[in-house]
Amino acid sequence: MTNRLPVPTTFDADERLRWVARVARLMDSQFQLPGTRFRFGLDPLLGLLPIVGDLSTTVVSVALLLTMLRHGASGAVVVRMALNIFIDTVVGGIPILGNVFDFAYKSNERNVALLRRHYAEGRHQGSGRGLVVLLLLGFGIVFSLVAWGSVVLLSWVWHYFDAHPILNT
Repeated sequence: MTNRLPVPTTFDADERLRWVARVARLMDSQFQLPGTRFRFGLDPLLGLLPIVGDLSTTVVSVALLLTMLRHGASGAVVVRMALNIFIDTVVGGIPILGNVFDFAYKSNERNVALLRRHYAEGRHQGSGRGLVVLLLLGFGIVFSLVAWGSVVLLSWVWHYFDAHPILNT
């Protein structure tokens, strides 16, 4: 026996999915530049804060992905959504270029559109739970490698400057 909730027949019938759409809009297109059709959200603004901003937007995106997964996203859709988040996180993390990219690439709204299409096609019964676990494991491995590489690089720089002092005392 599972305690799974029944999956609503339409995207808009489920309050939690409407919540996902509202949060995605807040993150990607809540605000409009006056006098233009250009829209942006909190994602590019938070991305201006080094590390903490990009990390927080990625956490929000992953939370939205997990919510969508719990409500019928199939494995193929989950992979596409995770790829959108991955692209947004990697390119968005590049100084200056990433900040510009964050204003244009709206991964959360892309993911909501993918799930809406998935619901419209009537294929929202699948579950990509195992796939998400695999993706989270992959993200964890990549994060660990980046952390390890950063420690090695900092150690190398420390030892280099320790062996080659800039100022002779």
